[in-house]
Amino acid sequence: MYDTNLVIGGKEFSSRLIVGTGKYASLEVMKQAHEESGAQMVTVALRRVSLPSGESLLDYIDTSRYTLLPNTAGCYTADEAIRTAYLAREAGLGDLVKLEVIGDTRTLFPDVQGLLEATRTLAKDGFTVMPYTNDDPVMAKRLEDAGAAVVMPLGAPIGSGLGIRNPYNIKIILETVTIPVIVDAGVGTASDAAIAMELGCDGVLMNTAISAARDPAAMARAMKLAVEAGRLAYKAGRMPKKLYATASSPLEGVPDWTS
Repeated sequence: MYDTNLVIGGKEFSSRLIVGTGKYASLEVMKQAHEESGAQMVTVALRRVSLPSGESLLDYIDTSRYTLLPNTAGCYTADEAIRTAYLAREAGLGDLVKLEVIGDTRTLFPDVQGLLEATRTLAKDGFTVMPYTNDDPVMAKRLEDAGAAVVMPLGAPIGSGLGIRNPYNIKIILETVTIPVIVDAGVGTASDAAIAMELGCDGVLMNTAISAARDPAAMARAMKLAVEAGRLAYKAGRMPKKLYATASSPLEGVPDWTS
């Protein structure tokens, strides 16, 4: 079936899975998981680029193969997130930014007002802004109007693995905005990724679901296949749901051998 590539910031991606770099047992395990995922974009927290060992995280990411997506993880104000985005650009990491402005340390839910302010500022200064937000269709539309290139609603709290808790809000967001919708946070296993894609989302971003798996490389492969299967099912169009059974083999025209 014919499909188009995902386009973000003028770049095309055939993979609709974006992966992260945190919480892996080792950088070698991370590298293997990235390879198995088939992802073409990898998100990196600017504060983790330099490792305590003196190594650089970027030594384990082939930048000729992966597009780097710097993120503002750990920022709790709009000003802090904006400064972090500028630092990433000055460090040569480009204009793409996954924008996070966290409003609560326990739930890690976004501060949507700070997020909106930072989105507006960075978009005006030429950044391709990909804001992590809640699953509120009203805020999704406001972020689009503020210049966001993508809107990234959470499926569930960061690192929770609870899956897509409110698919109905995600569907309304898909109807409300014209920019790509990428589910970010909460995915726990392959079926969660498939559900997000079957809803019509343009992609899925995940980290802990892969890095915290017993076998991260195998889970990365599973996520790759789930995203592809969910996208294909969405494009194919599912059958209608019905309350009662419908025979898969029609009985019309079949002789009545009992008479």
